[in-house]
Amino acid sequence: MTQTTSVTWLTQEAHDRLKAELQEMSGPRRTEIAARIAAARDEGDLKENGGYHAAREEQGKLEARIRELTEKLRNVQIGTPADDGVVEPGMVVTAVVAGDEMTFLLGSREIAGGTDIDVYSPTSPLGAAISGHAAGDEVTYAAPNGREIAVQIVSAKPFVG
Repeated sequence: MTQTTSVTWLTQEAHDRLKAELQEMSGPRRTEIAARIAAARDEGDLKENGGYHAAREEQGKLEARIRELTEKLRNVQIGTPADDGVVEPGMVVTAVVAGDEMTFLLGSREIAGGTDIDVYSPTSPLGAAISGHAAGDEVTYAAPNGREIAVQIVSAKPFVG
């Protein structure tokens, strides 16, 4: 199976939520911040103008989030991955990691939305080690401290929200 890590799996609900957030940020919020910057600029000396600097900082954060959302929505797969037991983004994985059983979503925090499930990135050491494997497979990965950690995959089911 060929794994494409640049694809972001999103449920329809998560896709709609992110699209609405992007529209709000790139429209009304962007206009509001630009107006606040212009008003603060009209007050005079910019070196001593806290309102101007706060608005500029907020604008920088807004633009970064707009870029992030645009990129996420550019290469998105809507729905859920196949229920074939193979670990891939969009799957809820149960695994025994270093002797402890844990259940988590492999993918993006954006998929999980308001749920409290733990999320691991497919590019994290654990995510990269288990991607493409199925229930019953045993793998290891190198922890940041260099220690090898054993992982046994118990199950992988599509995340349904």
